[in-house]
Amino acid sequence: MNSRRTKFHRVCGLMVGFLVVLGAFATASARTLPVEHIVVDAHTAGQPFPHFWDHMFGSGRAVLVLRANYQHDLALMKGATGIQFVRFHGLLDRGVGLTGRHTAAFYNRYAAGPRGHAAGPPYNFSYVDQIMDALLAHGVRPYVELDFMPPALARDPEMTQSFWYHPVVSPPRSYAQWDDMIKALARNFIQQYGINEVATWYFEVWNEPNLDFWGGVPKQSTYFTLYDHTARALKSVNERLRVGGPATAQAAWVTAFLRHDAKHHVPVDFVSTHVYGNDTAMNVFGRKVKVSRRTMVCRAVRKVHRQIARSPYPHLPLVLSEFNASYSNEPDVTDTPYMGPWIASTIRQCDGLVHMMSYWTFSDVFEEQGVVRKPFYGGFGLIAEDNIRKPAFDAFELLHRLGHVRLLPQVRSALITRRRDGALVLALWNYAPPDGRGPKYTPPPAHRSHRVFEIAVHEFPPEAHGLLWRVDDQHSDVLRAFNAMGRPRWPTREQIAVLKAAGRLAPARPVQLRDGRITVRVPQHGLALLLLERH
Repeated sequence: MNSRRTKFHRVCGLMVGFLVVLGAFATASARTLPVEHIVVDAHTAGQPFPHFWDHMFGSGRAVLVLRANYQHDLALMKGATGIQFVRFHGLLDRGVGLTGRHTAAFYNRYAAGPRGHAAGPPYNFSYVDQIMDALLAHGVRPYVELDFMPPALARDPEMTQSFWYHPVVSPPRSYAQWDDMIKALARNFIQQYGINEVATWYFEVWNEPNLDFWGGVPKQSTYFTLYDHTARALKSVNERLRVGGPATAQAAWVTAFLRHDAKHHVPVDFVSTHVYGNDTAMNVFGRKVKVSRRTMVCRAVRKVHRQIARSPYPHLPLVLSEFNASYSNEPDVTDTPYMGPWIASTIRQCDGLVHMMSYWTFSDVFEEQGVVRKPFYGGFGLIAEDNIRKPAFDAFELLHRLGHVRLLPQVRSALITRRRDGALVLALWNYAPPDGRGPKYTPPPAHRSHRVFEIAVHEFPPEAHGLLWRVDDQHSDVLRAFNAMGRPRWPTREQIAVLKAAGRLAPARPVQLRDGRITVRVPQHGLALLLLERH
């Protein structure tokens, strides 16, 4: 009996010793958490901080604007971000019906004039106007991407791209016919909406002509011909129409494009290009260097910004008309809270370099790869099928609440801003590369994954109250709820309701400064928004 008690006491002693050591380890680990010390002067002048990241978003092809679920998602975006412009492919594509059912022979007769005996008018603006009406009804303007080639005007109607709806990417058979169509389209817009409205739109010539979206050979010079005709046709209708390009992938062709425009006196009002976080450095910069997903987009933007500054048009605005963390279907990237820190970090890096940047896309009402698949498959949209919000949507909603004046200090993992009413709004994040989350994902231990922000605020009420919102794997992570369901391929209506609720932005937690200080802990892949009010 006594020996058993002795063994028991020894075991207890060992367990206590183990717990003491474990506690000491945890305490030591907690002490080694990454800490950001931030001192904010609330009265400093700061610099203007226009919301260049949420003025415009991309979307699926033009005809989808007529869909009820597209418009539902658009209304959701308007409420969360105040979206001002939408960009989409295929306004001239066969599905919109601009050239009606007419054949190439008809357009030949039409171009020949009265002796050709062609019945007119040759263009059908029904769907075109319905698309614009739907956008404008939601308080959103079109960023008019002029593509793809109507089959009746194509040199080779069988030259198509691999998207599910197979857009025609051939150059026109006759540039006279192309010019006529562009002029007719511009006149229709002005007649329907007035020049004061249409002059606020953007007209972008084509999409990614350096890839397989353009079939001209050689690509660059034939695209320049297309751009020349389009820009001059638009300006011939009204000089106030705003036109630009080259709308290239991988930040390409900008120097050559602007040099060409200057040499041939071609109108250009803005420069546009695209880049994605997982583009390669060889494709974007022409050399083998390591560029992370976190820095790729804004390094490319910086490159193009410099190219414009050194061009004959040094003050042209730069529009990044497509960007995202991935150009491929990566559910562990675009469907997860990882996107919050990625988006916030991209905004911080691109500030001051770009006029407007358009996240691709706001909705998974999207048909490039066929009829939309059920959530979650790594779709580009901020909103999944069935109007389910992803963490990236909630991140944009939070970041929209930032002020319009950016304050010092410049912090790698924070944006410090002031609203017009004097309130301070801070975005704080903990960036880490994507972690491959799937159904069996296990988050890292909390003591190894958090970042601590110790914030001191000067020239501000020292006991001010505020609110703290979060998007992370414990807040607004719809993918966690989806994983818990076993990732059903076809969620039931009841499951969809659960996912919608899980995707909503989590309520804010009340916070308060203590003697002008506050500490905020942010987990890996987490984004927090801190609002401090003066009253």
